[in-house]
Amino acid sequence: MTIITVILSLFSFSANAKILLPQILSSNMVLQRDKPINIWGFAAAGERVTVTFAGQKKETLTDNNGNWAVVLNPLKTSAQPQSMLISGSNTIKLSNILVGEVWLCSGQSNMEYAMRKLAKIPKPKNEKLGFPANEATQANNQQIRIFLVNRKTLINPDSIHKSWSVAEDSALRAFSAVGYFFAKELQQKLGVPVGVISSAVPGSAIEPWISEKAFADEAYFKDKKIGNDPGKFYVPMIEPLTNFKIRGVLWYQGETNCFLNETISYAYKMKALIKSWRKAWREEFPFYYVQIAPFDYSKQKSEKVVLTADTEPAFWEAQEQLLRLPNTGMISTSDLNDNGGDLHPTYKWEVGRRLAIWALAKTYHQKIDFSGPIYQAVTFKANQAILNFEHLNVKDSGTVAGFTLAGADGKFVPANAEIKAGKVWVSAKEVLHPKAVRYNWSENPSGNFYSNGLPALPFRTDNPLTLQFKIN
Repeated sequence: MTIITVILSLFSFSANAKILLPQILSSNMVLQRDKPINIWGFAAAGERVTVTFAGQKKETLTDNNGNWAVVLNPLKTSAQPQSMLISGSNTIKLSNILVGEVWLCSGQSNMEYAMRKLAKIPKPKNEKLGFPANEATQANNQQIRIFLVNRKTLINPDSIHKSWSVAEDSALRAFSAVGYFFAKELQQKLGVPVGVISSAVPGSAIEPWISEKAFADEAYFKDKKIGNDPGKFYVPMIEPLTNFKIRGVLWYQGETNCFLNETISYAYKMKALIKSWRKAWREEFPFYYVQIAPFDYSKQKSEKVVLTADTEPAFWEAQEQLLRLPNTGMISTSDLNDNGGDLHPTYKWEVGRRLAIWALAKTYHQKIDFSGPIYQAVTFKANQAILNFEHLNVKDSGTVAGFTLAGADGKFVPANAEIKAGKVWVSAKEVLHPKAVRYNWSENPSGNFYSNGLPALPFRTDNPLTLQFKIN
């Protein structure tokens, strides 16, 4: 039995033996379609509990600790509000419930970044990406539902059953902008209800989101001391959600660990997080995440490490390693910061949209372009480097900026790059015998290599992590 279950069981005995529910089960929620659905709670030991929903009726007896759970058969999509009755010594009615797609959003401040902030930021420079400054006040889509995790109360039983909200008014203004715009794109393209759970903490490192056991299960961390309070947020903010069925996870975090100049250690921490969360939900669900945006790390003072112009590109490289795990996806934000001194760049609507098109393509199997070019391999021929990419449209052609080239001396110089026949040909007159290529290897990238309307991921062909990072 988990710590959370024990705590909640104790609450049940001090509440006159009434049936109690966890915070995540409330009116206005969206239940995940096409999967068996857990409904659970707390009551007196030995009490009979009945759950009625969507033509199903399930009964159970609480155990000696007052815990009970039933499993509803997979539900079909329903955009029409329905009610759920949970009956025993008392009756709870949850209303306005939809059935559709449910996603969990987590991370640090750029994921937590609230919708209300959009009305106060300067007009972004890239007008092509739009600027929905008034979205929080204009939104009124009843098919999008939101749940904002409160780290202090999620483990407590719920007595008012109003923790889920329609995505509008004050609830939306306080909600994750990335999560909302992801849901909006998904709802428009799928035409089904979408529920989004946001569980994020500004300034948080990755370690608090990972249980101590997950670190113990990863061989890389054997005999290594783990800092930053492992499990601190996992226990109160993630673990209580693991019985609630979801389609997948969105993750936007990394700045705090980048400030510590991490590379391969962060890749292994993300691996531990992904594997342990999937294990906790007992599903190999999709995990889509955000490559952190450009920022002037080299200009920041740190007492712990030396931050250089290579700090962030090396961190991007570590983040990219997780694409080698099954059912993962990463979006680039290399073009989504107007100010290198802004750790919380605008364009959160575009971050949400880019995550959504990954999901639409890979999870929902829509035939759409969902990624910019991702480096695969290089061949050196005479004085040229010829690069292969995933997601490079063969119809693309022309010169692109942002590439550098080096010979055996390791000195990188600006290079000429041209897209031809589905490959990129790179050369520089100063480099007669090229040995390595880099693209956007800078905390202030200026490259313009796009395909399918999406930026290429930064990379270097002399990437040491390819051999060092083990996915098994």
